[in-house]
Amino acid sequence: MSGVGETSEEASGVPASPSSSPPAERAHRSRIIHITYLIAALDITWLFLQISITPYLARRLGFDTLWFGYLQTMVGVIQLFGGPMFGRFADLFGARAALSLSCVASVVYFLLMAIADSPAMLFIHKLPAVFMHVLPATQMVVADLSEPDKRADALSKLGLCFGVGMIAGSTLGGTLSKHYGETFAACFAALGSAVSLMLVVKFIPKSTKAQAPRNNTDSESKNKSIFNLGEIARIMTFPGVTRTFSVKIICGLPAGIFQVMFSIIAMNFFQLQPEQNGYLMAYFGIVQMVIQGGVIGRLTARYPESSLLLLSIGVSALVGLAQAFMLNVFHLCLIVIPMMFSLSVFNVITDSMLTKSVPSSDTGTMLGLCASVQSLLRTIGPTIGGFLYQNYGVSSFGFIQFVVNIVVFVYLLQRGKQPHRRE
Repeated sequence: MSGVGETSEEASGVPASPSSSPPAERAHRSRIIHITYLIAALDITWLFLQISITPYLARRLGFDTLWFGYLQTMVGVIQLFGGPMFGRFADLFGARAALSLSCVASVVYFLLMAIADSPAMLFIHKLPAVFMHVLPATQMVVADLSEPDKRADALSKLGLCFGVGMIAGSTLGGTLSKHYGETFAACFAALGSAVSLMLVVKFIPKSTKAQAPRNNTDSESKNKSIFNLGEIARIMTFPGVTRTFSVKIICGLPAGIFQVMFSIIAMNFFQLQPEQNGYLMAYFGIVQMVIQGGVIGRLTARYPESSLLLLSIGVSALVGLAQAFMLNVFHLCLIVIPMMFSLSVFNVITDSMLTKSVPSSDTGTMLGLCASVQSLLRTIGPTIGGFLYQNYGVSSFGFIQFVVNIVVFVYLLQRGKQPHRRE
């Protein structure tokens, strides 16, 4: 290896290829991945702490359902544009810089939330969300450092972290806001984000990309701005990407609407108090932990990704039908198990397919685009969800999810081809 390659390798702290690494380097990669899991779990904890207290803070400041929908839409718009740019930033400047930027933004976000004492301040405190993309950044680290045939399993462990964070964050949010108020809870989350920042600076290498020789075209590409929309759009030209990405958006929309409206549904339809809502979210987290930690890895080892994608879409259709007829929290608790299964499998499989479709140098941008799908759902979801909830009730969410997923399922089944094709 040339001197340039050695210097680059030392700076990144990772070897050239996961599959060709010696045992010591594989152990080093494994250590970085485990630290990344911890950072992801902490970030999700603070996220769900915020989710559990925001509806009650908004109501205290005079927000109704419509204005709360506008608040959620604003976050979606901000992250919709920020996601792809952030992914490009991560590809250009490395994992450490990207994660550090996200953690700093989280600290500012929660500090602004702590001092929010008016509707205007509640909107202003959402602005740092444009840089808050810890989960896509951790996905990039895991995708870069894991072997291709084990990538889906490695990414599913991030879902396990998501479950841990959901339980801890929802419980903390409900408990802290009940006993100490929303301001203390927001300050606690800001402190936690500062801890995450210290972990990033201490343990995450500057870059996690495979150190492969680049031709002139690659070098020119790397020198382009993070705001170059052509470079971001280029990702969609790889084989299979557009089709899988379209499936991710279409099937994700109905479930996304239900998710963004769930805090309102819990408060108004189920009449839950903050502490009760925290316990319910903790239950969601436990179910997701079991599925992500004990089910998805076994499924990906035995079945092709295309079959698992069809399975997740079919189960999601049945979940929608069940949601249309649920009447109480007990019904919801029964529905949660297949709901979390379909969501977990769908997200892991589509992310794995998409990252395998692009070179390692573009995984950050690809995952940024995947994150923008969730942001798109948060952008249009509250407006659509608020309209459906006020005019047709909670059952409308389930019927729409059933119809959309059944149509996509039948289309993919009749087409007889995978939504993703490896090169």
